[in-house]
Formats: sequence, C-alpha cells, structure tokens
Amino acid sequence: MGTTTDQAREIASKIEVLNDLEGEVRTLMETHERKREVWFPSELLGAGPDQCEDEFVQRLRAQAEGIPDHVRAALALNMLTEEGLPHFHRLLAVYLGDDSHWRRWNNLWTAEEDRHGQVLHDYARDTRLFDQRRLEEMQFEYLRAGFHPDWDRDPYRVFAYTTVQERATQFSHSETGRIVSEYEPRLAEVLSHVAKDEARHYAFYRAVFDLILERDPNQALHSASFILPAIDMPGLTMPGFKELADVIRRSGIYGPRDYLRIVQEQIRYWKIESLQGLNELGRKAQEKIVGIPARLRRIAEHMETRSRAKTFSFEVVFNREFAME
Repeated sequence: MGTTTDQAREIASKIEVLNDLEGEVRTLMETHERKREVWFPSELLGAGPDQCEDEFVQRLRAQAEGIPDHVRAALALNMLTEEGLPHFHRLLAVYLGDDSHWRRWNNLWTAEEDRHGQVLHDYARDTRLFDQRRLEEMQFEYLRAGFHPDWDRDPYRVFAYTTVQERATQFSHSETGRIVSEYEPRLAEVLSHVAKDEARHYAFYRAVFDLILERDPNQALHSASFILPAIDMPGLTMPGFKELADVIRRSGIYGPRDYLRIVQEQIRYWKIESLQGLNELGRKAQEKIVGIPARLRRIAEHMETRSRAKTFSFEVVFNREFAME
C-alpha cells in the first residue's frame, strides 16, 4: 500500500524532529560509552594463561551437562533472538536513515549486540548444549523469514518498540542467568554481561523517546499507543517460537506479567498520565495508553487460569520430552 501525501508529510515532520535531536543524541551516546563495560567473548569463554584449552572445554562441557532441558529451550530462544541482529540493523537503518547521525548509533549498537549471539553460540558449540545442526538450521530459517513489523514507516514507533523490547530482552537474559546459576556459574556470568548491555541499550532508547515526547507529544503518544498494547517479539518468525516462548513463560523467565511491569515502568518514566496541553489525537492516545495495564492484567490472569501441565519436546534439545506446570 502506498504512502499518502499526509502520511509522507507526517513522516517527514518526525524525521525532522529526530534530526533536531542530534546534539542530545551525541550526549546520550557519550554517556552510554562512558558507562559501558567493553567485553569480548574470548575473555568470558577462553582458557586462562595457565590452562590447557582442551581441558578447559572438557570441564565447561561437564558443567553444562546438568542444565535442565527447559532451561536449554529458553537459552535456544534467547540465543537465536540475538542471532537475528541483521533484521534489526536493517530496521534501524530504514526507519532512522543511513545518511544521518543515527548511523553512528546504529553501528555502535550493532557492534555491541553482535557479541551476544557470538558468545552464546560459542558456548553452545563448545558445551554441546544443543543439537548443533538443528540450531543452525533454525537460525538459517529465522534469518531467511525476516522480521517486518507493521510500523507504517513511523520512526517514532522504532523508539517505543526498542525501549520495551530491550527491557524484555534484559529480563529474559537476566532471569535465565539467575536460574542457570544453580547449574553452571560461567554461563550465568555470560548472561549477566549480555543482560547489562541490554539494560544500557534500554536506557538509551527510553531517553530518546522521552526527548521525542518533549518535542512532539501528540504524535509521540499516538505512535506509542500502537506499540505498547502488545509487541511482536523479535523471534516471532523463528521456527517453534510459540512453544519455546511458552516454556519461557512457564519457567518464570518472561511472561505477560513481566510485560505488564515493563509497560507500567514506561508510563511512569514518561509521565504519560500527567501530560497536559494535548490535542484530540494526543488525548485519545494518552487515554488508550493509560488503560493498557488493566488490559494486560486481565490477559495475564486469563492465561494463568487456563494454563495446564504440558509436555514439550524440541529437536534442538535432542527430542527429549520434559513436562512443565
């Protein structure tokens, strides 16, 4: 479907606002780079100077043997989501422009995110945590399927989406790390590094959307009102996503109540309820957003009430069956 003249004018206006934020974005990036901890996969998974590499890998493999299959399934989903990085670099370039100051952020963000999939993939291969061939097939199919959210080429929606998505990803890695620490401390340390990166990215995107709200509150709220009710998680097009996501929910890693908490956080941080001087478009969006938590709470209660014990089996986890409440 083509873009109308009014839509084109609206998009151009939003791009102008984003371009006007160059100074603030530069400051946010400088703060981000000052606070970040630069790390590399080889540091987290490499043998020490006095260690034999083969012995290190064998010991790592022995430690990983005790990781339960439901946690492995969660790790597979988290890892493959990170491997979808090409989708998200492209989305940022398309929506924010690849010939502006946003390119610098996109490249920095991509460089930092690239380590996540790499370190988790290296760990999985070295420990034989999964059926490696099936894992790689899933990654191939996921990348080939693409990720094309229905955002109407709206650049403001990018920042509303990335804010809640980065927070959700942080939750998922952090909680997986908490659970896995009982079995494998080194993997817990890896996941802690990944989750901290996601937390810093979340802080950046949330701050940018806050600046957009200051400059263009009516259109910003209108855009957020399409994103916040429910987001398509990045792995949506992944083979077996629905079942893997169900395992993550049942494991207590990430589910509807976590998303509810994320939305409530943003409503508070962006002070959406107290915004004044809005036009009709902004007031309607404000009302819609403020009502989202009650709807999400009902969805969570409905899922919890209807949830029954279920048996799962995934090729990537060697087709072993496991039951979950």
